[in-house]
Amino acid sequence: MTPPLSERASTGVAGLDEVLSGGFVPTRSYMIRGQAGSGKTILSFHFLQQGIAEGETALFINLEEDVRDLKANAAALGFDTDAIEFLDLSPSADAFVEDESYEVFAPSEVEREPLTDRIVEGVTAVDPDRVVVDPLTQLRFLLSDDYQFRKQVVGFMRFLKDRGATVLFTVQNTESLPTDDLEFITDGTIRLDAASYGKTVRVPKFRGSATQSGDHAYRVTDSGIEVYPALQPGAHRGEDVAFEQMSSGIPEIDELLGGGLERGTVTIVSGPTGVGKTTLSTQFMKAGADRGERSVIYLFEENKGTFLTRSRAIGIPVDEMIERGTLQVNEVEALERSPQEFARMVREEVEERGADIVMIDGISGYRLTLRGGDEQMLQQMHALGRYLKNAGVTSILVDETRNVTGEFRATMENVSYLADNIVFLRHLEVGGELRKAIGVLKKRTSDFERTIREFEMTDQGITVGEPMSNLRGILSGTPEVVDGGSKEDCDE
Repeated sequence: MTPPLSERASTGVAGLDEVLSGGFVPTRSYMIRGQAGSGKTILSFHFLQQGIAEGETALFINLEEDVRDLKANAAALGFDTDAIEFLDLSPSADAFVEDESYEVFAPSEVEREPLTDRIVEGVTAVDPDRVVVDPLTQLRFLLSDDYQFRKQVVGFMRFLKDRGATVLFTVQNTESLPTDDLEFITDGTIRLDAASYGKTVRVPKFRGSATQSGDHAYRVTDSGIEVYPALQPGAHRGEDVAFEQMSSGIPEIDELLGGGLERGTVTIVSGPTGVGKTTLSTQFMKAGADRGERSVIYLFEENKGTFLTRSRAIGIPVDEMIERGTLQVNEVEALERSPQEFARMVREEVEERGADIVMIDGISGYRLTLRGGDEQMLQQMHALGRYLKNAGVTSILVDETRNVTGEFRATMENVSYLADNIVFLRHLEVGGELRKAIGVLKKRTSDFERTIREFEMTDQGITVGEPMSNLRGILSGTPEVVDGGSKEDCDE
């Protein structure tokens, strides 16, 4: 039976609590496993400081790093260690200066008993609610074999738990000293690893509670550790969204779309460079602002200044929208973000700031956050799109196709199956003149107009013409005038 959240021991890291369905189960022991520099000790300080904030007593048993260095490093990250009790069992300078080698007895026979006595005395004196042992694997060097080590660890954990303590112990896994055997002893394991897109957190074992599966991301910052859970769309299902069409604010585009975009759907706007994909997508946000809705744009392939300048040039009042709070523009550096971290950014906008429309510009830039294969990208895109749909948020994904003219492709990233709607833009060469066209390729929720219209961006905004019925071969980019028509007919 899963203990209620009110009975959990918070880790001190909001994202990790979410992964653990509320935090640690009290009076149990948990192993933090990772390579040197992965952040095991930092996570331990989060855990202890959270206990102090909740009025609990906290004990840090350090077996390796000097307590002065521990406190200095913790203070640099903003932790207050004054209320934390330390049991310093790290080697002193005397271990190097003085000759403490043993010619007759093994170190385990000489050092184990005094160390055990100091631990018992220290724990008894503090009577802690939370204990960190960093690193527990240091005890292996004081015991004669793996069996004795495991036996002592079991006894040590039982001693702490019998006193009502929730225990975190860190281990450093190496080829010469593996720690797999400790996973059978602990109630839960948190692994801090590295992946192609950054640092990851996994929870392969957690007794007494469900956890969120998958690889979750984390980052070590100036204030400690931040964890970004993998997106679980099914866990964020809101109320059913009423069927409602959202106007673009341009009658001709609404006609193409059979009335507009439906709320809570996913739309891909595709086309080659310079054709107006971002401008068209922003037009839906302008119309949303007129209805009092809030939109957020994530720019992966363009800086914010350029975007604002271009939008102003065609009459979209982005500055007024930002000032009124109906538009938020976020410039994202893809190579500095993991997909989980980006998903957290989107969730904050949706759940905390009430975003109604989310635009990602563009898909190829977003893919850089993954630094993985096509399958991984599709999984992440699917999770994000499903989450937004479940939350009733309308999402617009901008996808740049490679060919300016020639062979037509609806999308470049094989994500068309994710879309409820696909709107395409196309460059055309007509009579030696470069023009643009717009059409709708797919719409799941209603019928749509199956014509192609001329598309133009002016300083007064977007204009869309009548159906280009006197041209054929438009999708090739080099259309021909139908018999009986003329170039002049196309200009009308």
